[in-house]
Amino acid sequence: MDDLEQRIREHAHRIWVEEGRPTGREDAHWEMARELVAIEDNQRDATKPNPVAVEGEEAIHPEPVEPIEAVESLGDLPGRIDQAERPDYPQPKGRRTRRSS
Repeated sequence: MDDLEQRIREHAHRIWVEEGRPTGREDAHWEMARELVAIEDNQRDATKPNPVAVEGEEAIHPEPVEPIEAVESLGDLPGRIDQAERPDYPQPKGRRTRRSS
């Protein structure tokens, strides 16, 4: 048995015990355990140093981390701040915004 399967098995067993050892939920417990292991692995990978950067050097990326369209649409869905109250973000080249004073 490989390490990944062992980790999933241990999580599934823990979930089964925490739920009171029900019968007939093996598939659900296994799937929850797979998701937990995937989350753990993603968190571990996200905290690794940038492989592109040399020690003591910052990695320079040609593109922003998030596309400007993602930042522009922040106020389009209901949230904590109103659309009129959202802060200004840089606009892509060639786009101009109209402001009313």
